[in-house]
Amino acid sequence: MALKKTNKLPQPAALKQILKRCSSFGKKHGYDQGSLPPDDVPKGHFAVYVGENRSRYIVPISWLARPEFQSLLQRAEEEYGFNHDMGLTIPCEEVVFRSLTAIIKA
Repeated sequence: MALKKTNKLPQPAALKQILKRCSSFGKKHGYDQGSLPPDDVPKGHFAVYVGENRSRYIVPISWLARPEFQSLLQRAEEEYGFNHDMGLTIPCEEVVFRSLTAIIKA
């Protein structure tokens, strides 16, 4: 029985890559350390884009440690990788994302 080789990063490495990507996305759009982030993204949060319409949601950074959110990030990595200019896009329906966020918040 052969083992399937995977291109996935180990979880801590993947999370670092995601944070680095979010950081570089912000710098690319003028939100570097010398300027303020957008007013609607409070400190300790980041934006994700969800669904076909790419609706924008602001989520706490602490969610990066939640297994439920990590599974969404893994799906995003599989579908889009880290080399794109679409921001952090979560490949699931908005209804599913809202249900998941309700569970995480509870």
